[in-house]
Parts: sequence; C-alpha cells; structure tokens
Amino acid sequence: MNPARIAFVVLLVALCARAPAASSSADQILLSSNRSGAWRIWLVNADGTGLKQLTKQESDDQDVDPMWSGDGKSVLFTSTRGGKAGVWRMLADGSKPERICDGDQAEWSPDGKSIALRRNEKILTRDLARGTEKVVTPEDWPHCSGPAWRPDGNVIAFAARWNAGNGVFTVSAEGGKPVKVYDKQGACEPHWSPDGVRLVYETETHICTVNPDGTKNRVITPFGGVQRYARYSPDGKSLVFCQGASEQGPWELYVIPSAGGTPRKVTEGGSDMYPDWR
Repeated sequence: MNPARIAFVVLLVALCARAPAASSSADQILLSSNRSGAWRIWLVNADGTGLKQLTKQESDDQDVDPMWSGDGKSVLFTSTRGGKAGVWRMLADGSKPERICDGDQAEWSPDGKSIALRRNEKILTRDLARGTEKVVTPEDWPHCSGPAWRPDGNVIAFAARWNAGNGVFTVSAEGGKPVKVYDKQGACEPHWSPDGVRLVYETETHICTVNPDGTKNRVITPFGGVQRYARYSPDGKSLVFCQGASEQGPWELYVIPSAGGTPRKVTEGGSDMYPDWR
C-alpha cells in the first residue's frame, strides 16, 4: 500500500473512532408498551434495536402518548399517576417526571413554549411558562381529540366525532371556525408531515395521507389487519405506525414509505403503541 493510501486509512480510522454512536434522538422512536406489565414509555431505535424502558414506577398507573420535544431533550406524555389522567413531562432519559395539568393527548408546539391537549372533549392550548389556557375548538363541537400542531405553529389539526362518525379538521391555533379536511370512514388521529404539506390519519382499519384541503387522499396501508397511530419520520420519507390482527391487538410497530410500499416490522412482543419518531 502506498504512503498516501496508508495516510488516508489512518485518517479514516481516526475519524470513525471519534464519530458518535449511531443511535441518537434523531433516529429513535418513543412508544408506549405493556411488555413489562402496565403501560410504560419505552424507546427503540428506528431499526428495531436498543429497546429501552424509560418510565418504571412500581404502581399500576398507565403512561401513554409520548412525544419528543423539538430539541429532543424532553418527553411529553399522558399518565394516570395520582388517580387522574394528566399531562406530564420528563427528561429524555426518563428522569425528573413532573405533572403539568389535567388532560391527555398533549403535543408540544413547534417552539416548545406551549402545548395543545384534550380536556373535557375540547382542544385547548396552554402556555407553559404562564400556565394560561385557551380553548380553540367551538363550544358546541362534541368529542374533539388528537390535537396536532402544524410545523409553523399557526394551525392545529384535530378530530371530532358525531353520531355520523369521525372527521379530521384544522383550526387556527388562536381558535376560530374549523375547516373540514376529511370526514369519511371514521377519520381521526391526524398528524402533520415535517414540511406541513400533508396530514397522515387513520380510518377504522387503515393509515391514509391527505392534503389539508382534502385533496389527494391516499390509502398507505391497504393490506390486512388494523393500523393505528401513524407519525412521519423526521425527513418525511417514512411513517411509523402500530398494527394488530384486530382491534384487540396485540400491537406491533412497523415502518413504511410515506408514499406506500412494503412495511418493515420494528418491534415484537407485548403490545407497542403511540409511536413518535425523531
């Protein structure tokens, strides 16, 4: 081997030795799993390796709906600790859990200064520093759920349910008249693509994507089983979702191209739900 090539190999080895570990918050998925008993918050690499339990209290309280903060340093989740469902946050390693307020299904705002959540079947926002709150869905709208901030922070997508079924809607983050996106096949649980151009949502059985104006509606998981709780990958090229043989589960996480394709299994064992990918 000539001297120039030897020098290149030495430099490459040195750079690899200094490189960070492959797993970081940028390629990890938060989830809730009952594999240890009660529902707890877990972490797994997007390739299915490195499964790790984050919340470990000894009680039978349930921890679900985890969500990364924008900087990847904190996690928002719903817990029944203390006997009542509430919104909690903790550090990304599971330490320093603290209760924020009553409610559930909370999501960070893009700037991390506020959260959107569900309480008493209404969608509201809460300023984390001041503790002030604002209801953003109309008072006469029933069964609102699943708030999701658009990446620019100006709009919130959510679902509402009437006797005729579910629908996905958007509303200004300041409140106002909601705009219908899609209201067929039990549409609910919307989440934005990283560029804010598309929404992913679920029907009674499948995962779909749609433009916010209701156009270009597309089924992403046309195969068997029941699919739930889809979220985009950070680059928008993939979706993570949970799938069960029926509504009763057990549930396992899968990843699929966001335009559709062949799914890849991420987890196995117990039931794994409510993924959030960063």
